[in-house]
Amino acid sequence: MYAGGFYVYLNPDLPASRLQKIIKIANIKTVMANDNSFEIASQLSSDVRVLKIDSISNESIDETRLLTIRKKALDVHPLYANFTSGSTGEPKGVLVSHRSVIDFIDIFDEQFSITKEDIIANQAPFDFDVSVKDIYSFIKTGATLLIVPKKLFSSPAKLLDYLCDNNATTLIWAVSALCLITTFHGLDYKVPEKVDKILFSGEVMPLKHIKQWVEHLPDAIFVNLYGPTEITCNCTYHVLDKSLNYEKQIPIGKPFDNEEVFLLDDNNNLITVEEKVGEICVKGTALSLGYYNNQEQTNKYFMQNPLNDKYIDMIYKTGDLGYIGKDGEFYFSGRKDFQIKHMGHRIELEEIELEINKEEKIERACCVYDSEKSRLYGFYIGKIEPKELHEKLKAKLPVFMIPNSLKQIDEFPLNKNGKINRKELLLRK
Repeated sequence: MYAGGFYVYLNPDLPASRLQKIIKIANIKTVMANDNSFEIASQLSSDVRVLKIDSISNESIDETRLLTIRKKALDVHPLYANFTSGSTGEPKGVLVSHRSVIDFIDIFDEQFSITKEDIIANQAPFDFDVSVKDIYSFIKTGATLLIVPKKLFSSPAKLLDYLCDNNATTLIWAVSALCLITTFHGLDYKVPEKVDKILFSGEVMPLKHIKQWVEHLPDAIFVNLYGPTEITCNCTYHVLDKSLNYEKQIPIGKPFDNEEVFLLDDNNNLITVEEKVGEICVKGTALSLGYYNNQEQTNKYFMQNPLNDKYIDMIYKTGDLGYIGKDGEFYFSGRKDFQIKHMGHRIELEEIELEINKEEKIERACCVYDSEKSRLYGFYIGKIEPKELHEKLKAKLPVFMIPNSLKQIDEFPLNKNGKINRKELLLRK
């Protein structure tokens, strides 16, 4: 970054074939690696120069050359690219500028009172944009960045020991990471009492899980964050009101300062009516620079605002569905690609999951759909037999929304970003 380029984090846990695709798409010529990943990096491509971090740090610094680079720097220059899954099977590199990160982090840290006194426990891998909030909050405020060893996320007791031993104050985590602890009732073992801020995102937070956290940390603030990688981390937030039960669901809230969030229908008309579902769209400095070296996909999702024909006014269409509640806040209503057509009916998979998660004996649930066989599958962690759960769902849902098969499992497979891996679940049906 200081040398004038942008960075891409290559996660050594990923398959070599995927890393090779990223290297090709981003036209990467130099990779910096530590001792543990040097051999992996060296085998990825004969066209890439691999340097050891330790040897680089011993080199002299050409301050004059760096000063020249910085004098020519613009805030719209790219800062990093995070590669996400692409519907075409090719990873897409979301390219984010310095301006977008500076603008967002300034607002984010002030909004949630992150200061140099905080100890931010990093859960997200550095190729997942949740980590951007950890990294740049720590750089901006002088807070401590505590990088939690990945292996601890498979052992709730050891994870809690680590948070307590290191006096963590701030968790900006994926929903699945928080649910890992509560699924195994880890907070009954130990409470990280110094934690006073818990911010979660990535998936819909099951109410019974967040309630456990609130009960054990009643003085902490809890924030539901929403936003895709393409708009620099998050565009909306909702601070939980502990006097509410959120029986319906937790809203994704209101936009951050300097971001505009709105809904469009299938004909690109603005939706202002309460509880009418539309696609969530975003505009503002937060918008990324698009997908690196992929103009076709960039043009598909980043476009001129259809509500404005007077000047250049770019928006990003998220592919997420939402609505405005009676309280004036935004609510998430599912992914466009999680909206299925089953038995002649259009169904939101998240709506079924919401009802299953309300059951007292259920810890967590997820639904997937096999379009080839036209079958709906429900997976869950909980102390209830599939037959009993099926009977309970019959009293809540129409027949066409009840999964054709309900399967009890011990734990959910997660993808590299800590979200439930729905493709993997489909293979377990």
